[in-house]
Amino acid sequence: MNILNSPDPDFMREEEITLFSDSVGKWIDEHAPPEKVQSWIANSSVPRELWTQAGTDGLLGLSMPEEDGGMGGDYRHEVVLMRQLGWKGADHFGISLHNAIVAPYIWHYGTEEQKARWLPRLQSGELVGAIAMTEPGAGSDLQGVKTTAVKSGNGYVVNGSKTFITNGQLANFIIVVAKTDPAEGAKGTSLIVVETDGAEGFERGRNLHKIGMEGNDTSELFFNDVKVPGDNIIGGGEGQGFVQLMQQLPQERLNIAVQGVAAAERGLEATLAYVKERKAFGKRVIDFQNTQFKLAEIKTKLTVAKVFVDHCIGLHLKGQLDAATASMAKYWVTDIQGETIDEMLQLHGGYGYMNEYAIAQLYKDARVQRIYGGTNEIMKLLIARTL
Repeated sequence: MNILNSPDPDFMREEEITLFSDSVGKWIDEHAPPEKVQSWIANSSVPRELWTQAGTDGLLGLSMPEEDGGMGGDYRHEVVLMRQLGWKGADHFGISLHNAIVAPYIWHYGTEEQKARWLPRLQSGELVGAIAMTEPGAGSDLQGVKTTAVKSGNGYVVNGSKTFITNGQLANFIIVVAKTDPAEGAKGTSLIVVETDGAEGFERGRNLHKIGMEGNDTSELFFNDVKVPGDNIIGGGEGQGFVQLMQQLPQERLNIAVQGVAAAERGLEATLAYVKERKAFGKRVIDFQNTQFKLAEIKTKLTVAKVFVDHCIGLHLKGQLDAATASMAKYWVTDIQGETIDEMLQLHGGYGYMNEYAIAQLYKDARVQRIYGGTNEIMKLLIARTL
């Protein structure tokens, strides 16, 4: 999609990346066309077999090295997948969280034994990943988590509850943010993996009913004396979790920015098609000066957003994306996403409020972007600390 007529940077235009983008687009057309996405929304979940299909077709573990059981790509491949999902309206499929948030914790910090045990199964689709950070009483403040993982014999006993967990109904591989030493605060935080198949004391709550992103299962999770092997602590030692989270959150926030631009690009494409066809007072809606001015503003804002996100992707590929810049991308792009999609809906008039129009779904989906991954208010606090 080149609705903005803004060329990709050279690193995204290499032949292998372009060919991969085409193949991902075709895969989505085949396995996640609009009618199937509507069934996801109706069922509040994607089918479990879609995960297996994605694994079979090489879309899981994209940026993980082949020697560790992945596909041997890099972050550009994740960007391609996120963009294609956004452009084609299939972004309710939580594959990018699995690929570009969950798996990197194992690759970056896992022991060799953990990598060998988990990465190939994450790549095949045998395991569906989720990360359980948020609790009923702790959202963006990760130091406030109450879930505990208490040493017991050769393992741990996990107790606590999590909420708003993406992929929560289907995931059977959950990275749990827990306190292994509550007295130590952030230094007592660890990331511990719970493989839920057959795990006694693990319960899934209801599939949460959301105003947007309805096709993605988002759940409450409960851990009631869940016994976990001692070698499920990511990295092999306690107290590393908070540092691990802080190091990986910039990529998560960049992911959100990438997804925000892609969704808004799809909105602009749909809006242009609408205003060129719809007539009012005897002429096309696009022929009104107000429409032209609004679309000019939208295209300008989205072009600036895309260029900034491309810049951040380039920094990230070189290992130079810092937390503050990632926070800028996350907060600013998602604000622009919400603002421009609101304007696009207005250009649809009453039809924009109808669920059968793509812009209505895009409007609903955009709202959570300013909340998850750390609220935009928290992003501003992180940026302010650098001043």
